[in-house]
Amino acid sequence: MSRIVSVNLAVPEPNPVKDVGVTGINKRPVDHLVEVRAPGPKSTGSHSGLVGDQIFDTKHHGGDDQAVYAYAREDYDWWQARLSRRLANGLFGENLTTEELNVNGAVIGERWRIGPRLVLQPTFGRIPCVTFQHKMGEPRWMKTFARANRPGAYLRVLEPGEVWAGDPVTVEDRPAHGVTIAQAFRAYMTEPELLPGLVDTDGLPDALRETLARRLLQRR
Repeated sequence: MSRIVSVNLAVPEPNPVKDVGVTGINKRPVDHLVEVRAPGPKSTGSHSGLVGDQIFDTKHHGGDDQAVYAYAREDYDWWQARLSRRLANGLFGENLTTEELNVNGAVIGERWRIGPRLVLQPTFGRIPCVTFQHKMGEPRWMKTFARANRPGAYLRVLEPGEVWAGDPVTVEDRPAHGVTIAQAFRAYMTEPELLPGLVDTDGLPDALRETLARRLLQRR
């Protein structure tokens, strides 16, 4: 059964690689119910979809289309085998660590029901940044992460609710276009020749769609 293994909230720490100086990428599991709601616009809202979470680089993270970040425990295990180190839930900065849920195979715009009330919708994969690379301490981590094509998924909040470790996850609806998080991430990061098939995908964030359209114009 697909379920939430852990719910993770930020424990702020210094960030020497960004001007903002503080990062919330360090997230750790909590043992209580967490309220989830749409945070509003990236620049002026409450930034994270989870009450009690914190986002500091609000230019690049948070907002309605990146309200929640999910990563699969199975992908952590895959990375553990290749990096020869233990990777704890929340290390990659995800709010929800999942189990038996194909996060990277999620179709953009599908609906995840978590517990009795909460409904989330995958929007795109996580694009690696210098903060993530610094946190991992792995050489060329940004390129390594991009090539692996296991980005996890950002999600928007369609129906607010609560989440707790152990909650079941059900995929209620899956769009017919079939474009997955992994396919979209590959087109964006490593295979730009796939971009024409991505730009018109229903469910993509508007800002990302505009970025993709500009990239297509430049390629032409």
